[in-house]
Amino acid sequence: MVISKITAADHCRHVESFLQNILPAAPLSYLKKLTRSGHVTVNGSIPAPDTLLKLDDTVSIKESARTRVLLTGVKPETDILFEDQWIIVFNKEPGLAVHRAAEVDDHNLVELGGKLLSKRGIEGKLRPVNRLDRGTSGAIIMAKSPTAAGMFGRMVKEEGLGKLYLAIIAGRLPEVGSITTPLAGKESETRYRLLFQGDNEAFAAVYPLTGRMHQIRQHFKLSGHPILGDLRYGGPMLPGHAGHALHSFRTSFTHPATGRELCIHAPLPEPLLDIIARLTGDDFIPLLRSLPDLPS
Repeated sequence: MVISKITAADHCRHVESFLQNILPAAPLSYLKKLTRSGHVTVNGSIPAPDTLLKLDDTVSIKESARTRVLLTGVKPETDILFEDQWIIVFNKEPGLAVHRAAEVDDHNLVELGGKLLSKRGIEGKLRPVNRLDRGTSGAIIMAKSPTAAGMFGRMVKEEGLGKLYLAIIAGRLPEVGSITTPLAGKESETRYRLLFQGDNEAFAAVYPLTGRMHQIRQHFKLSGHPILGDLRYGGPMLPGHAGHALHSFRTSFTHPATGRELCIHAPLPEPLLDIIARLTGDDFIPLLRSLPDLPS
């Protein structure tokens, strides 16, 4: 039996995502078989594939000859949050570009994701469905084919994505607020909810209601409270962090091919967890435990 205790790095990760990251070479069909057969339990019970793991949960995997081979002990370079025949959703690390166009080599999410699939014998180019700035971490959807890209592109254009970001912002914020300054001549709205107020920084849940370029970053700059590490928009430096303190934490949508309602969570990257822990002190663990229950 392989037993894992869920830490802050995997808090708010779905069971299937957890299995994909500790068994990166396993086919999706095998991972689904593990959960269906009862070979995986969470706190002693058989979970659904979309069960959300939380801090201190215990995940147990029944060992077999095949799982022993697949348990390499090395996580893949790309953190997988969800995958099916149409899309793969990654948890992008801060500082990593999405496209080769933004890089001088192949260290970008499209190339890294393509290499991961190639190792499984799946060839083809991944196509981003949504966008994240290089410095922003969190969930990004990649289509596996031109057909999937067209289908999901129409879904985003016509219905949009439900988005919840987490951010550390300079200064002091009201409990709730809305920023409606137009951007590039277009109506724009970003709402936020204060989660923790420090002496000089605030930790907040952020809800972009429109999808303008750099909307969250621009809106907080214009409000006089830039995001930490966002040097382009006036944020204070954030030593030891490759990006800025903005994370795409929850993404929800209706799958256009299956009709399934998906709500995908992206665990916070460890450098950002460290910053939040320093900011919040004794409130860190209770705050972390409250994140799955944040309102839409």
